[in-house]
Amino acid sequence: MKTTFKLLATSMAAACALAAPAQAETVRLGFAAPLTGPQAHYGEDMRNGLQLALEEANAQGIELDGSKAQFELVSKDDQADPRTAVQVAQQIVDEGVQGVLGHFNSGTTIPASRIYNDAGLPQIAMATSPEYTQQGYDTTFRMMTSDTQQGAAVGVFMVKDLGAKNIALIDDRTAYGQGLTDQVAKAVQRAGGTVVAREYTTDKASDFTAILTNIKAKNADAIFFGGLDAQSGPMRRQMATLEIKAPLVSGEMTRSDTFLRLAGDTANGTYASLAGVPIDSMAQGGKFAEAYKKRFNKEPGVYSPYAYDGAWNMISAMQQAGSAKPEKYLSKLAGLKRSGATSENIAYDERGDLNEVSVTIYQVKDGKWEMVKTMVDSAK
Repeated sequence: MKTTFKLLATSMAAACALAAPAQAETVRLGFAAPLTGPQAHYGEDMRNGLQLALEEANAQGIELDGSKAQFELVSKDDQADPRTAVQVAQQIVDEGVQGVLGHFNSGTTIPASRIYNDAGLPQIAMATSPEYTQQGYDTTFRMMTSDTQQGAAVGVFMVKDLGAKNIALIDDRTAYGQGLTDQVAKAVQRAGGTVVAREYTTDKASDFTAILTNIKAKNADAIFFGGLDAQSGPMRRQMATLEIKAPLVSGEMTRSDTFLRLAGDTANGTYASLAGVPIDSMAQGGKFAEAYKKRFNKEPGVYSPYAYDGAWNMISAMQQAGSAKPEKYLSKLAGLKRSGATSENIAYDERGDLNEVSVTIYQVKDGKWEMVKTMVDSAK
């Protein structure tokens, strides 16, 4: 009798095991960006977009490697510093992540990418410097249009749309600022314009009087600055003090509420380019914005929808492979084709750059950023 009960109990336990849902297994994804200091608002914006995607994926009950996947973000603060970024990258690798969503800055992403590539970890970064995906790694992918593509659009816009023939350039010597400005310089010259001055500063500077005085003497029709809003805001104020009438044109780092606050009443007339299209023109921008505001109780920033799509790109590649193992899903990521929040045609070229090129020019009018022009094309 005891044997019968024992066999019955064993059979019931086996049946329950077969009927039970797959055990949840944590899929850890690394993330690094500036989370403290003057660029912390960029990092927070990016992290929120990633977190929203991971929470949605967890709610869907996605199964990978025979288990229900529970996605978790392993966050690190790289302080927008290249040396810190390399240390953080090694920490992320040592924590056993299965992919990396970051870094934010080009100057941190590029040195960190070697660490991830050596570990065989796919990396989808916000970095826009061309160098990031030109290193020959098969693990590097982007969330946004590159500076080569964006710089070309900005240079043509200044010469053709603004009618600026003589253009002065300033960059902050970071990988992002210098890289973008180099591309703008090439595009200006191809479009028939002339670079009348090339000045340099740093991403820690706050006084630009000397270089602006030099530029004023050159009678530039427009001034392009490759750098952060923490510098472009004070720079715009100092241009007004020096009575420089030429418009300030900058990249996506300037297209922010921080710039508006720092520049104050001198912000009007400033132009900024942004890789991508306005959120209300995105494929599912309205849906994303609604979900973002519900989750974080504020409007999404510039980078959050691209971070959101970056996370879903990696998750989708894992779904297609049925695995979170990098060696299994990397090829799926490289060949990915999907419709996301930012575009209906998300796909990568052989380097990991986005196939679809989209750049939007904004201008400050009455203290607010307003769209001027959007350019969408194929990179091929």
